[in-house]
Amino acid sequence: MADLTLPAPAKLNLFLHITGRRSDGYHQLQTLFQFIDQADQLTFSDTAQSGIEFSCSNPALAGPDNLVVRAAKLLRHHCAPKASARIHLEKKLPFGGGLGGGSSDAATTLLALRQLWQLNISDQQLQQLGLQLGADVPVFLRGQAAFAEGIGEQLTPTQPPALWYLIVHPGIAVSTADIFRHPDLPRQHTPMQLEDWSWENTRNDCEQLVRRLYPEVANALDWLVEYAPARLTGTGACIFGRFSSQQQARAALQQMPAQWTGLVARGVNESPVCQLLRQASTVNLTNQD
Repeated sequence: MADLTLPAPAKLNLFLHITGRRSDGYHQLQTLFQFIDQADQLTFSDTAQSGIEFSCSNPALAGPDNLVVRAAKLLRHHCAPKASARIHLEKKLPFGGGLGGGSSDAATTLLALRQLWQLNISDQQLQQLGLQLGADVPVFLRGQAAFAEGIGEQLTPTQPPALWYLIVHPGIAVSTADIFRHPDLPRQHTPMQLEDWSWENTRNDCEQLVRRLYPEVANALDWLVEYAPARLTGTGACIFGRFSSQQQARAALQQMPAQWTGLVARGVNESPVCQLLRQASTVNLTNQD
């Protein structure tokens, strides 16, 4: 198998409404996912060893519980018990910040190994496997900006404006499990129709609770809203502001307090992973001809 290097892009939740809670504890929600042009990077190569070898630029994330390892082993178990691969993750996105980095890493792993192992598994089957790894994984597998419902797996492709964003990480970790377990989390948001979506009539239902429990997130939001409309993504800790130009976003970044980290990114509505895999498939078909 030839080496293959692919990005694992981050996502933003342009809004997040929690509409109920199922008997199994999962929350029903509505959200709008958009990718950004910042990503982790994964390299896949052959190995003489049996099974999955994994390394990561961040040693703290190199263990067997990493979603990359779990995704590769899940696909191998279901589709290719004798397959093997060496995978290296170059971690560039903030860990645990609400940008979906782990889910995106898992999705890129599933997409890459399906191609490299030449597996006969449909997109729908791959998404069902991905859902076992996390509710955000299917949107990365589909590779289209999407309005999501259910627990995040019911996806309707859409095309939100491709704005510029300043993403700020306030340097703390927010526990997603703690937020979704908290008794004060709002869970009765009236469902809306996709065509009714606008920034002004939506919000992140986790934001007020996260503000209260994590003052540094509140401080970052209060700072960023002075420059642009700002919102929490996922359960945080990352927040983002919307800008009409890269220049405006970079100007705000220059004013950001030194104790936080930030990055400027462009919204994109098709994942670069899907684009690159299409190109690789086209090259392979041309070479076969």
